[in-house]
Parts: sequence; C-alpha cells; structure tokens
Amino acid sequence: MSIEQGGLQGQPTTTPADVANLGMFGGISVRLAIEVGGIRLKLADVLAMAPGQVHVLDRRVDQPVDVLISERLVARGEIVAVGEKFGVRLTEVLPGGGQ
Repeated sequence: MSIEQGGLQGQPTTTPADVANLGMFGGISVRLAIEVGGIRLKLADVLAMAPGQVHVLDRRVDQPVDVLISERLVARGEIVAVGEKFGVRLTEVLPGGGQ
C-alpha cells in the first residue's frame, strides 16, 4: 500500500454540509499532530536527559492516541503501520471539532 504524506485512506463518501460551505477557506493547511502521551518533569531532570533513558508516559499501550489540530483535541485513534511509516486510524471524531 502506498500513501503519500498526508494522504487519506477510508475517506467518507459524502461531504458534510459544514465542509461543503467552507468555500476558498477549505484550501487552508493546518498541522495535524498525534499525541501518544506525556509526563511532567522537573527542570533538573530535563537538563540531565541522556541518550538511552526511558521515560514512561501517562497512557497505556491499549488506549487511543489524541489527534490534535492547533493543540486542540479533535479526534482519537490508533497508531497503524502504513508501509514503513506511521499512520493513525481514527476511532472517534469529537463533535464540533473538539470545541
């Protein structure tokens, strides 16, 4: 399977009305980011970071990842392999784009 960067697979067959009404704004690019988890560190621990250290994140491996646009949660999903790259399969899209 070959998907270009940012390529979509499993796209909906119909366009929601709010998407159809975007007009020229529909061409604006936004950055989609995937958050696997996080931790809080003391500044001293950050400054002492070294290769080989492992930091345990606050999320279990069976929990969905967060899909963010402009640091706003808009969906959740699961990490998948697409050839030699990572992908995310959406399992939940939040109403109103996470507003």
